[in-house]
Amino acid sequence: MKDCLEVINTRSSIRKYTDQPIEAEVCRTLVEAGLKAPTATNKQEIHITVVGKDNPVQAEIQKDLNPDATVSFFYNAPLTFYLSADETFRWSPVDAGIAVENIHLAAKALGLGSVILGCIERTLNGEKKAEYAEKLCIPEGYKFFVAIAVGYPDTEKVPHAINFDKDVSVI
Repeated sequence: MKDCLEVINTRSSIRKYTDQPIEAEVCRTLVEAGLKAPTATNKQEIHITVVGKDNPVQAEIQKDLNPDATVSFFYNAPLTFYLSADETFRWSPVDAGIAVENIHLAAKALGLGSVILGCIERTLNGEKKAEYAEKLCIPEGYKFFVAIAVGYPDTEKVPHAINFDKDVSVI
């Protein structure tokens, strides 16, 4: 397993994957990484739904996002992890963000690639919210916040550069 800072410094969003399936044990490790993320007041309200790329709900979401799209919003990744949380808890959006980053970093540490998907939020929480909640096994009183597509990378991408002088103020 890679050093934490090495993972952070070498990670990038991957948008092309091989067809190699993700092993059940690796999938479980990624789910555990998400669920071990800190949550406000230790509420631990995050729920994760794991969906394979051939599941019909993936095609339905893709169609509802853009019926004319020629590129998959899931980039043909073997798995997509959907994170939902208590819709009444003020900190659920932050907690979901922390959990999805844990999955993203764990994926990189395990030799996988991933891309965090925020663009599907408007579709999953739109007019078909209840239907998608049922199909994605989102618990009652929860709502979808963010997803992450994960797979074995079929491309390399240089991590983005930072500009410390522009992006940081020390006072």
